[in-house]
Amino acid sequence: MRHAIRWSVGTITIIHGLIHLLGTVDGLGWADVEALREPIGPAMAGVWAGTALLVVIAGVTILRRRPGWWPVAALAAAVSQVVIITSWSDAAAGTAANVVLALAAAYGYRSHGYRSAWARYRRAAIEVLAEAAPVAPVISTVPGATVADLVTEADLARLPAPVAAWVRASGSVGRPHVGGFRARIRGRIRSGPHAPWMPFTGEQINTYGRSPARLFLIDATMYGLPVDVLHEYRDGHATMQVTLASIVPIVDASGDVMDRSETVTLLNDLCLLAPAGLLDVPIRWTAIDAHRASAEYTNAGHTVQAELVIGPTGVLVDFSSDDRSRASRDGTTFERQRWSTPVDEIATAATGRSHTFAGRGRWHPADGGFDYLDIRIDEIEYFESTPARQSART
Repeated sequence: MRHAIRWSVGTITIIHGLIHLLGTVDGLGWADVEALREPIGPAMAGVWAGTALLVVIAGVTILRRRPGWWPVAALAAAVSQVVIITSWSDAAAGTAANVVLALAAAYGYRSHGYRSAWARYRRAAIEVLAEAAPVAPVISTVPGATVADLVTEADLARLPAPVAAWVRASGSVGRPHVGGFRARIRGRIRSGPHAPWMPFTGEQINTYGRSPARLFLIDATMYGLPVDVLHEYRDGHATMQVTLASIVPIVDASGDVMDRSETVTLLNDLCLLAPAGLLDVPIRWTAIDAHRASAEYTNAGHTVQAELVIGPTGVLVDFSSDDRSRASRDGTTFERQRWSTPVDEIATAATGRSHTFAGRGRWHPADGGFDYLDIRIDEIEYFESTPARQSART
């Protein structure tokens, strides 16, 4: 729930709960509440007091974004409505507040419940990380790693010179091989050159073992309303689902074109965020010149190509491919266009590894290119691996 909406709903709910105390005051005879003409009595006064407490707690949990706030909100709306029905002629107006609270609870269920995008992402993450074995999901070092487990200059010898320079500049030499990563991200995205930007936060998980996978979930805002975007690439197949307010489906895309496009994205993520992993995936390299190299990557029957541009300091400055397709706004049609991801800033993680910190996604239609994505990496954890992962190596 977005900040302004959350505060509005939470505040209305707390006020609604406090109004319930009027029934307690009237029922106990502490004061004559003119708005309540029907008798309440001491017993029901206690019910009104308990309801007031429950509704206020619901409002506080909404304001404080407590986990599990939506079941509390649903219960509070139901109990409050039952109490209102007992004094319907006097308290019917309170139904409006309960409708708001019930809608908030419905949104909470759709956005955080079992069928929500976040819940599906978490379940998929557990499955992907389990299937990624023998890649070990650890953050900084593989316990008991030996010198043979570490990236060496000899490993870099099979890469084109500019790509080797990027892997070296990323701080990978002397550290364990990488089989994937988890990143927390933020930025903004839009559907076209004249569409409004939508700010977002999110998370993604990539693994590059026997069956490479990519999970990408963002929580965006469009016209003040929440939008969930979930990409899943597993077993060579990709899906994209976009939902407004966690309830209204906007995009539900899949198919061969998406599979191919996500294969490009899988390679792109590896180049930008986990360059050490370039040593252990089936890529056919071709040197172009001192600063450029071509990568041909194959996964699940799709072979895609991309060009990497390495700057004079040895860091990646751009990645481009003609094998990715741009989706229409509703995700029903795709058009192949040149796609690139210029790198704006490189950062070094706590592990000592360097990666793209800030970058852009850019489409290049015939009538001119435009940025559709600005992204920042707030946190990244690497899934480091030992030579037991060799089944995934070239």
